[in-house]
Amino acid sequence: MSLDLDTVALFVRVAALGNVSAAGRERGLSPATASTRLAQLEATLGARLLHRTTRRVVLTQEGEVFLVQAQALLAAQAQALASVGQGLAAPQGRLRVSCSSSFGRQHVSPALPAFLERYPGISLDFRLTDRIVDLLEEGVDLAIRVGALRDSTLVARKLAANTRTLCASAAYLAAHGTPKHPGDLAGHECLILGDQRDWRFVTPGGTLNVRVSGRLASDNGEVLRDAVLAGVGIALKSTWDVGAHLQRGDLVPVLPAYPLAEEVAIWAVYPSRTFVPPKTHALIEFLQARFGPVPYWDVAAAVAR
Repeated sequence: MSLDLDTVALFVRVAALGNVSAAGRERGLSPATASTRLAQLEATLGARLLHRTTRRVVLTQEGEVFLVQAQALLAAQAQALASVGQGLAAPQGRLRVSCSSSFGRQHVSPALPAFLERYPGISLDFRLTDRIVDLLEEGVDLAIRVGALRDSTLVARKLAANTRTLCASAAYLAAHGTPKHPGDLAGHECLILGDQRDWRFVTPGGTLNVRVSGRLASDNGEVLRDAVLAGVGIALKSTWDVGAHLQRGDLVPVLPAYPLAEEVAIWAVYPSRTFVPPKTHALIEFLQARFGPVPYWDVAAAVAR
C-alpha cells in the first residue's frame, strides 16, 4: 500500500481545522478536489476517516487512530528533508493568526515585515480582534493572547512576561492624593477593564483583594489608557501598553511596594495536535526572540517596578 504524503498532510489539516474547504484552500485545492483526495485516501486505507456534520468535520474512531500515524509520517518526512538541507524544509504556506487588537498593533504588527522577509515561503492572514476566537471553528492556526489562560484543550507557549502596574497621571495624584496602601483605592476613581473590579495585591499579611470602583469602565484597554493619561483616575495597565508613558513621566507608578498577585503572560495558542506545521513554529520562535526573556517594553518601563 502506497500513501500520498500530500494527501496525508491534507487529512491532518482537516483534522486540525475541522473543515475540508479551509484545509484545501491552504494547499491551493478546490473543495471538490480536496474531498476527492480524502475519499481516495479512505479507499486506499479501506476505512472511513471522517464524519461530516452540518457545521464541521469530525474524525471517526479509525480516523483518530490513523491521525497519530499520519502525524508521525509527516514528522519523519520533515526530519528527512531537514537532514539534506534547510532549504528543502523551509516553512511555507498561509498562516492565519489572531491577536488582541492593541497588543497586535503595538508589538506584533511592527515585527511582521521582518518575519515575511525571513520566511519568503510564508504568507500571513493577520486578524486583530479582542474576542476569544475559536481556532478550529474559524480556521485559525495561531492565536496570540494576553492575560491568564482559561482551561482549554489548546496548547499554549509563553511568548513573553506581561508585567502589570497601577499608574496615574501626576495631575490626578496632585488633585486627589497618592494611595499609600491598596485599601486606599476605595477612595479613588479607578478605571475598570471589562468586569475586572477585583484587584489582588501581595502584602506582608498575605494576598489582599480590593474591590475597586469608578465611573469609567470599558472593554477596550486603549480607552482606559487615554483616560489615565487625561487624569481621569488610576488604571491597572500592562507595561507593554504604558511603558513609554512611564519612561517619559506622563504616568506615575502607584503602590509600587505592593505587587499584583496574579501573574499573567503573553501566549501563543494553537490546536492541541502532535504535528505542528513549521510555519507555526517559525512565528512563535520569531516572536519569542524579538520580545526577549525580559521584553523590551519592560526595559523601557523599569520605573514601574
